[in-house]
Amino acid sequence: MVVLAKFRKVSTRFALSLTAALIPGLASGGSDLASLHLGLAQFALDTHEPAAALRYTWNATTEAERLVRAKALLVTGSHQEAERLLKELIEGQYYRGQAALLLAELPTDSGDNKTREYLETAAKRASGSDRQKALYRLAEIEREAGHTDRAGKVLASMEPGYWAALGYMNIAADYGRQDRTPSRALVALRVALAMSEEDVDSQRSQELRSRLLVRAGYLAYDHGDYEKAIGFLEKIPLESYSTSHGLYLHGLALSASGNQRAAMQSWHRAKKYPLAYPGVANAWLGTGRGYDLAGYLGQAGEAYLAANASYESERVTLRKLADQIRQKGAYQALVLDARNSEAQWFLADNRTLTQPRTAYLIRFIEQPASQAAVNRVAELREMRQTLNQREDSLAVFRGAISERLGPLGHNVDGGPFNEDIEVLVQRLANLKARTISPAQQEALKGVARTLADLKASVGRLDGRLKKKDRKLNELMTRTDHALERIRTVRRTADALLSRAESELDELALAYVEEQDHRMAFALDRTEQQIAHLYEYLALENLERGQP
Repeated sequence: MVVLAKFRKVSTRFALSLTAALIPGLASGGSDLASLHLGLAQFALDTHEPAAALRYTWNATTEAERLVRAKALLVTGSHQEAERLLKELIEGQYYRGQAALLLAELPTDSGDNKTREYLETAAKRASGSDRQKALYRLAEIEREAGHTDRAGKVLASMEPGYWAALGYMNIAADYGRQDRTPSRALVALRVALAMSEEDVDSQRSQELRSRLLVRAGYLAYDHGDYEKAIGFLEKIPLESYSTSHGLYLHGLALSASGNQRAAMQSWHRAKKYPLAYPGVANAWLGTGRGYDLAGYLGQAGEAYLAANASYESERVTLRKLADQIRQKGAYQALVLDARNSEAQWFLADNRTLTQPRTAYLIRFIEQPASQAAVNRVAELREMRQTLNQREDSLAVFRGAISERLGPLGHNVDGGPFNEDIEVLVQRLANLKARTISPAQQEALKGVARTLADLKASVGRLDGRLKKKDRKLNELMTRTDHALERIRTVRRTADALLSRAESELDELALAYVEEQDHRMAFALDRTEQQIAHLYEYLALENLERGQP
């Protein structure tokens, strides 16, 4: 699929370039050519090639071209030049809202006041998702300042969709921390659920809805409203990332309401997921607790022992993962290897995505610092690959130039050619001395002119070849300079990549160690439960008078 996507991208760009070369109306330059360059720049930006976008917008004249160029500059880290273009656009006619939103994402010396000003401009001038995002950020500024009511007023002015749902979810979290009763938080979560249904991205909407249902279920369970919690949690789709957590909470609510059998069924389903996912480790422990509360002490002991073995096995997996990170690096061991499955395509199913390595990668990427570290390594690796390809291309080009160059300081001696021409001239003179017809004399005159032209061309040949060699030598020098610059940049990229990989390795190892501590804590809890169970059985035997 990756190869196919790259082929489509290259073929599309080739088709657009070929169109520009073949259509006569575009060759002369004009609005059509500018529109085509804008399309190529936007395509390059959307396919994560900002350098190509910058090349197509080198002489940006229209506001649309400047906006694309500013976005490409932001991706490449040229914030100052991007800020200059965006400030010009914010005073323009067509893209004031989008420019203001992009400026709000840049750090400013004026602090939050300038950011708020840009966001307010974006909320007034932008439309669609850009306007909703600006309003969401304005609501977040109010919420983080403690003005929950003001944030609610901003959210009330938004159109239903993803950003409004996200805003109400954050407000619900604040209400949950502030209030002793869950009423306001549950109302906010219900509004967020209604807003999420209007999201145009169905997959994103479903994932956000699952998170909202988990929060609502936990909130209801934490305040003792078990029936309401069960109602929320049963609406979570089984293929969601939040399913394991929802199943665990569903089991807790059922257990608290006295239905131990149904609770153990929920926990048993949660145990099908990797231990890295939220709620799974507790579901293993909850199964034993459920048997205990139901009075099945033998099954409770077996469940605790199974949980103990599962935790021990997971710790072994984590230690192996840590060793692989130290040997191959976190990017290879945790990111690339998680993509590669040894299962044949006809054996693979949806459970392939829930393997322990993939599960730990998903949990690791949840952290913003981890996302930035992985993205930094990926970009530097891609940059190094691009530089290697450019170096190979220039090396081939240099070889082609060398083949066309003559020996150093060579001269083209026209003597042999001139001697042959002189022989022909002499033979021509001998023919003219003979008595021949007028037609033959005209033909001989034409041959004489041809010989004269050949002699003049031979006289200019050496100068032309020297000029050609001079041009090729200049091109060779420029190619050598370009090669040296590429090698210098590649050395810098290699150093940055090594540093980025080291930072990623440190983050990954710390994360794996944290997960190992979590498994160790769960292991201690199961051992305590097993000890308590054995102690209880021993006391029961003593009361019955058994040895």
